[in-house]
Amino acid sequence: MVPVASRFKEIPVPKNFKQIPQSTLAFESTLIGIRVGTVKYRGTAPLQQVIDFYKEQMPRYGWALQNSLEYGNIMLNFGKINETCLINLSSQGDSVNIDITLGPKLKQIEQILPK
Repeated sequence: MVPVASRFKEIPVPKNFKQIPQSTLAFESTLIGIRVGTVKYRGTAPLQQVIDFYKEQMPRYGWALQNSLEYGNIMLNFGKINETCLINLSSQGDSVNIDITLGPKLKQIEQILPK
């Protein structure tokens, strides 16, 4: 599977997966240095192939796998210094839904909030 451009350029998406625009919410502020958002995609591929895609591709974009939960749906939690990315995968027949949620780590939030 080849990665394609996504709403957040350093979070890959498998080729042939299409964004669901009405399910996308994104906020980015260079002033305070945070990004928050959720982006959803749908496509056709074996679920295990999509899981393997993220486990292989995310480190190439600087993300480290923090933990995963596989029980029905698959949740992969990746982290960088100041951000966290949760990828939730679910399948319906041949279709796979990808929900990507991006946000700052708690430490980052504490630094920008007034005391």
